[in-house]
Amino acid sequence: MSRSAHSQDTSVTLESLRQRLLTVVTDAELADTFAILDRLDACSLVDQFPELIYVKDRRSRFVLANDATARANNIAHPVELLGKTDFDLFEREVAEELFLAEQRMMSLGEAMTNVEHRLAFGGQSCWLQSTKTPLRDAAGRIVGLIGISRDITERKRQEDLRRGHARLLEMIARGQPLDKVLLSLVDLVEEELDDVVASVLLLDEGTDRLRHGASSSLPEAYVRKIDGLQIGPHAGSCGTAAWRREPVIVSNALEDPLWEEYRELPQQFGFRSCWSTPIIGPDRRVLGTFALYSGSVREPTELELELTAMATDIAGIAIERMRAEERIRYMAHHDALTGLPNRALFWIQFNHILAEARREKRKVAVAYIDLDNFKQINDRLGHAAGDEVLKTIAERLPRCIRANDLIVRLGGDEFAIVFSLLGQGEEGVVRRMDELRAVISAPVMFESEEVQVTCSMGAAFYPEDGDTPEALLARADRAMYGAKIDGRDRLQVWTCAPAGD
Repeated sequence: MSRSAHSQDTSVTLESLRQRLLTVVTDAELADTFAILDRLDACSLVDQFPELIYVKDRRSRFVLANDATARANNIAHPVELLGKTDFDLFEREVAEELFLAEQRMMSLGEAMTNVEHRLAFGGQSCWLQSTKTPLRDAAGRIVGLIGISRDITERKRQEDLRRGHARLLEMIARGQPLDKVLLSLVDLVEEELDDVVASVLLLDEGTDRLRHGASSSLPEAYVRKIDGLQIGPHAGSCGTAAWRREPVIVSNALEDPLWEEYRELPQQFGFRSCWSTPIIGPDRRVLGTFALYSGSVREPTELELELTAMATDIAGIAIERMRAEERIRYMAHHDALTGLPNRALFWIQFNHILAEARREKRKVAVAYIDLDNFKQINDRLGHAAGDEVLKTIAERLPRCIRANDLIVRLGGDEFAIVFSLLGQGEEGVVRRMDELRAVISAPVMFESEEVQVTCSMGAAFYPEDGDTPEALLARADRAMYGAKIDGRDRLQVWTCAPAGD
């Protein structure tokens, strides 16, 4: 556009502004404000700025606005803003807050700088940072205000994300439960996005099944349907992402072949696209998936991809932290070689079993097991052979007891078994113990050689032989030594010793 043409456009705009003002208002103060503006050939200049630039009179009515201000308010031309107030553009509560702040500023004669406020333009929420200063005439009287507002929505979003990111990391560091961390993560993502629902699925360790991890907005019926989803090459978005170990973008679940076996889900629950990304741990294992669902047929936006990357990183840290803590707790209560509960867990669980037995007036039996001549196996074949024998016995014994019974490795070649919920008499329990001795003595293969070991076993009963775990285990231990003395490879039941013993 030539300079003369540009000047002509400007004069048209100013003339339009004059005519608009004449039809809107004729009061003196508005005329004073316009008299100042009439001397400024500024319209063409301010239209070049991306910021919202505007002038208002003492009643906070627009008397000048640039193109950016009109566009922000979904108005075709700045002239259409003339004479309007914020009450014509925003909800009353918001408009009243803006109006009172402007009136206070003009009354005090002091500028407002870098004021941040959240506004909804045409249903689209955004953050503005505004600076407004009083507009004075030649005599120094305040006749209005000049304002400039900058869209800081992206900056605020980044600030919110940084705060949310820091909050999530703090939750992880403080050891907050995994489900609480993941739910906060899902909420953070959904707050930043429109038209999407977020979800986390967790891969069961040692299986190929995805389990529900977190979702605030997915229907419960949908959550139930996908809980336990088997991963595979054609298992929707999440199951396929976990299988491929890479993001899977499905823009139309009603047509994509990956959803062929799950077509009723988008039909029933109303979503159309689903974009899933695997959550990968530091050792490159798949820990789960993070997914976004949309009701529209579309590809994800750059922002949605950015938030997904952030979410999978945070989720990976949280899941790995939880599993590390679980491993530590497991190691603290289980024997490293056999995986059986150790002494620490034994005392805890034995106390629980006895407390329940007292309430229900039931018997409890404890067996103390010591392998016979185990040292000879280590001496002849080495400790690897001894370890193999211990691990094999530890694998066999749990298959021979009930779910409510307790088996532990006390240390070395010693084990203990607590028989709870006893319904049979002492003879029935003794038969079960003899069956266990037979299981222990079955040969173990080590490097093509059969290794066989027997055991000596002592037994004590609650309440006859003691009413604490310590007393019962001690008497079962002494009975076991009696079996050793009597020739090994046998069971001996504790009998009351003479007074003073």
